[in-house]
Amino acid sequence: MQQQISVITLGVGDLAVSRRFYVTGFGWTPVFENDEIVFYQMNGFVLGTFWKPSLEKDMGRTGLVAPGAVSLAHNVPAQDDVAAVMERLVEAGGRLIRPADAPPHGGFRGYVADPDDHAWEIAWNPAWAIDDRGHVTFGL
Repeated sequence: MQQQISVITLGVGDLAVSRRFYVTGFGWTPVFENDEIVFYQMNGFVLGTFWKPSLEKDMGRTGLVAPGAVSLAHNVPAQDDVAAVMERLVEAGGRLIRPADAPPHGGFRGYVADPDDHAWEIAWNPAWAIDDRGHVTFGL
């Protein structure tokens, strides 16, 4: 089976607040939106933010737990970009989880939570190439 992810969907409590974070903070443009969901075309997959009650109904599950044991990552092309992106995300309604610093394995990273507490790592890694379409290639 092909290794791929088509869509990642995040449950959100307030679609407008979530939209502001992703549009103003990251600068992303929705490709589709209605009263329940906003889709963003990413580099090879789609990211969705789905109003949590509607997501629960769609899945046939109730009481979805808060995020926690997962983090999403947004890699940037230069070390100086890490703090700048994190600052924009906090200004757009995010919450600083961990200030940017250099981890033992190299590179530079920090963490910001979106308004629904989904953790985003903002990272620069000199060994990971980012092509013109935003695709990151794992490298050591």
